[in-house]
Amino acid sequence: MTPQGYTFTQKMAEDFAKEDNLVILCGHYEGIDERALENIVTDYVSIGDYVLTGGELPAMVVIDTISRLVPGVLNNEESAETESFSDGLLEYPQYTRPADYNGQSVPEVLLSGHHANIEKWRHEKSLERTKKYRPDLYEEYVKKHPDEFR
Repeated sequence: MTPQGYTFTQKMAEDFAKEDNLVILCGHYEGIDERALENIVTDYVSIGDYVLTGGELPAMVVIDTISRLVPGVLNNEESAETESFSDGLLEYPQYTRPADYNGQSVPEVLLSGHHANIEKWRHEKSLERTKKYRPDLYEEYVKKHPDEFR
């Protein structure tokens, strides 16, 4: 873990999850002896453009992200496939019960039971949310799926 590493992404997590073994080195304050790094490190990873006192918290982020992708870790395997970033978009809004809370209702389409319409709504909301909050991801998605925007 180092600020000079490649920024950790979902794709990196997917690749790391396929490995049989991972060792994560965490420096504290000034880091790790350069000779050790030169001899044993294969990947330099950062979780963002800021500095912490040590690599322990970034390692926990990496471990949690990778763990979700290991078969059997999540109760519902589909959960890892439909989260934010799994298809390049942010996740759609979530709603729970009750259907009406303080005058705010769950969107009618989600109560309809019509699975195709629900999937269409979810995709549209993911696009809207991504465009609003992460235009960089949205533009990348548009480039990869040009037929969807014709």
